[in-house]
Amino acid sequence: MRETRNHGLLALGGIALAALLAVIGHLEVNDDLNPWSLTVSDFAVSDRGGVIDVAMAVLAAATAVTLLALRRTAALTPAGPGVGDRAGRLGELLLWAWAGGLVTAAIVPTDEPGLPMTTAGYLHRYASVVAFLALPLGGWLLARRLAIGSADRWLRGFAVASLALAAAMVWSAYPGHRVLIGLAERLLILAEVGLLTVVATTLTRRAPAVGRDPVPTRR
Repeated sequence: MRETRNHGLLALGGIALAALLAVIGHLEVNDDLNPWSLTVSDFAVSDRGGVIDVAMAVLAAATAVTLLALRRTAALTPAGPGVGDRAGRLGELLLWAWAGGLVTAAIVPTDEPGLPMTTAGYLHRYASVVAFLALPLGGWLLARRLAIGSADRWLRGFAVASLALAAAMVWSAYPGHRVLIGLAERLLILAEVGLLTVVATTLTRRAPAVGRDPVPTRR
C-alpha cells in the first residue's frame, strides 16, 4: 500500500533526524561531561530544552508515524483487524508506551548529576524505564506481523540485545556503582533505534502479512 510505504519513509526520515540531533547535542555540551559515566539525560539537563530534548520528541513523533502504518497492517489479518493479531495489537500499545515515555522524559527533566532525586527526577527515570522496556517487548510481539524476508529475525535479535543491555544498565545503576552506565545506555539506545528502523524499513517494502498461513489453492 502506497500510504503505508510513505508513512514508513517519513518515519525513517524522523529517525535519521533524531539521530543527527542527538549527535549534535552531545557535541554542544560542556566538555567536562563524560559520555561513558553519564547518561543521555545527564547531558540533556545541562542544556535544558536543547537539541537532545528535541531529538527525543522527534523520535517519539517518528514512532507515532510508524504506528499509523502499523494500524493499517492489522487489516491484513485473516479474521479482520484486531481479531487474528492480538500479539500485534499489544505490540502497538507497547510502542505507544515507548513514545509516551520519550515525550515525558523530554518534558520532565532529570536532576543535575550529584544532586538528590526530586519528584521530577523520579518521574523522568521511570518514564525512561517504561520506554526502554516497552520498545523491545513491542518489537518482539510485532515480529510475526512483520515477517518479510529476515525482518522478524532482526526484530527479535534487536529485542534480545536491548533487554540484555537494559539489564546491564540496571546492574551498573545499582550494584555496579554506575560504572560505564553511559556506555551501556548508549548501546541500549542504538539497539532500540535499530529495532525501530527495522519496523519502519519493513513498512516501506510492501504490506506485511500476518503469520505464515499458506494461501489456499483452487481445485
